[in-house]
Amino acid sequence: MQEEVMNTQVESSGRQGWTRQDTTWMLSLFGTAVGAGILFLPINAGMGGFWPLVMMAIIIGPMTYLAHRGLSRFVCSSQRQSSDITHVVEEYFGVGAGKAITLLYFFAIYPIVLIYGVGITNTIDSFIVNQLGMASPPRWLLSGVLILAMMSVMVSGEKFMLKVTQFLVYPLVAILAFMSLYLIPSWKMDALTQIPTTGEFLGTVWLTIPVLVFAFNHSPAISQFSVSLKREHGVNAAKKADVILRNTSMMLVGFVMLFVFSCVLSLSPAQLAESKAQNLPILSYLANVHASGFVSYFGPIIAVIAIVSSFFGHYLGATEGLKGIITKQLRSSNKEVSDKKINKFILGFMFFTIWGVAIINPSILGMIEALGGPIIAAILYLMPMYAVYKVPALKAYRGRISNIFVIIAGLLAMTAILFGMMS
Repeated sequence: MQEEVMNTQVESSGRQGWTRQDTTWMLSLFGTAVGAGILFLPINAGMGGFWPLVMMAIIIGPMTYLAHRGLSRFVCSSQRQSSDITHVVEEYFGVGAGKAITLLYFFAIYPIVLIYGVGITNTIDSFIVNQLGMASPPRWLLSGVLILAMMSVMVSGEKFMLKVTQFLVYPLVAILAFMSLYLIPSWKMDALTQIPTTGEFLGTVWLTIPVLVFAFNHSPAISQFSVSLKREHGVNAAKKADVILRNTSMMLVGFVMLFVFSCVLSLSPAQLAESKAQNLPILSYLANVHASGFVSYFGPIIAVIAIVSSFFGHYLGATEGLKGIITKQLRSSNKEVSDKKINKFILGFMFFTIWGVAIINPSILGMIEALGGPIIAAILYLMPMYAVYKVPALKAYRGRISNIFVIIAGLLAMTAILFGMMS
């Protein structure tokens, strides 16, 4: 009887309207994705011209929503409320496949955390030199302090992280919208007259799909988001997730693509190439070349807020994946699993590797094209679709056109690197 009452409460909570907690999750997911979208997408997407960008704006909304919905449904389908993605994979595909996919999940997200270590160091360094007119500080010291500051928020717990993210995202959305509109007077409309051939058009779109996948990716936070909804809404978790993810996708496409169009029309292809060569986020480059004092100072501030908010979500996913790998390995070796020791090791591993890569300063866009996009596509686009046709709990989602669309998008993202090598 008590169980029936609990189930009724869970079901009724799943049917309730939009809540404050839903807004918090939407902003957190938005914050996870928006960093990459506004920092790096305009550079790669814009170098191919205006019209391929229009095509990207049309396809990215359905791609983002349907893929993240599939991953969330996969996590929500488990009967165990506390099962995150690493446990659900093992539950459905067995221990061996569970280990392999957990490893892939980790390597889909971990490089992005490294990218943000490089990104925030370059952004702050550029601000100190170009806007404040001071000498560049030692890179090892600057990167170490910045990474330590971002990680300290994560160590404080999920609730504190969500509060900080929410605090950051509101000004980010406001300034981002204002910046997009502020750049309109400097748009160069000659970009509209440059019509690429069909081959160039399709090739540009194909090559940019991995960066699109990366730029709108909020999959690192989807696992914990889905687990949280399972606790709150029980059997209705997947339906609630659909609504939040749809609103998140619309918000992302609206704000990010407006900003991308505004940046691309304000800068020439040569300037975008220069930004890529300097390994700078687009906002830092705009701050250095734009005559406006507003852009000079607010550009780097937006970049920092975007990196920090996005870092949180990706760090959450990377540590979840690494903990899953270590735990599975220890259990299979019949060794004791100590959460405290594992957490300490993960903390040290994450700090020193992010710090080391930030000091080395590799090409950010090179890492995205080679590692980020293709691996994310495998986990986010293809694995949930495979599960739909293999797992009985997901049987209700079979035979839909949206599944074919997600599979094609995932395959294009994974094969784009091969197309790039051949072209």
